Amino acid sequence: MRLVKAIFLLLVLGFTACKAPEPLRNYVQHASDSTIPKTVVLPELKIQPQDLLSIQISSKSLQPEKSDAMFNQVTVSSSGSGTSTPNGYLVDNQGNIQHHRLGAIHVAGLTRAQLETEIKKRLTSPVELLSDPTVVVRFQNFRVNVLGQVAQQGPVTVPGDRLTILEAIALAGGVTDYGKKENVKIIREIDGKRELATLDLTSDKVYNSPYFLLAQNDVLVVDYNGRRQREEDNARNFQRLSIAFSLITIAATLVNIIDRL
Repeated sequence: MRLVKAIFLLLVLGFTACKAPEPLRNYVQHASDSTIPKTVVLPELKIQPQDLLSIQISSKSLQPEKSDAMFNQVTVSSSGSGTSTPNGYLVDNQGNIQHHRLGAIHVAGLTRAQLETEIKKRLTSPVELLSDPTVVVRFQNFRVNVLGQVAQQGPVTVPGDRLTILEAIALAGGVTDYGKKENVKIIREIDGKRELATLDLTSDKVYNSPYFLLAQNDVLVVDYNGRRQREEDNARNFQRLSIAFSLITIAATLVNIIDRL
């Protein structure tokens, strides 16, 4: 009887030690149509060192000496692909680009629109190099890095210059069951200073965060939620319980055999 009570007590202690896993939290699970802002203000990204810029210039001028062709980079053909892509202007560590016609331009800290305005000024003043020029600036290397508990860690590169944190997480395959959606860190460098922000992807407030729209070279880190550790602890506890139960069963059998002798 004592052995039976001991086995029963051991089973109770073992199973109570195995905690059920916490329910997984959904993305923006508390949001509704009335809580999400209807007006979305997208901040203009600023150019940073190591950005690669595409600058396309056109003009209405028909004069050969004022052709816009000389102000655009020659496209480079990709071998075997049959496609061609323009070279880009790399922003150096001092925040400058070297335009092949206009010379050095300090671009760090400017938005695309501000750089377009600056190039137009250089094309029309003090000497009119082009008549009524149009300038289009684009980012060629918009990239963020996603690390931690996502399906696929690594860089995420997109065309254009707009990427939200939810889009970046989706491109990385989503947060795994072991990731903490309510504590996603964003590391951002601005003017040589590093910022750290934390966003809760389960809250509707994520839309109001200035970090909801990512900047180039942001680093996203999805923390580990500890669920795997709890599952591993539970598995070890169950294994120990099984071993203990087997030993007690063997001991009880031996005692019964001895009593019968």
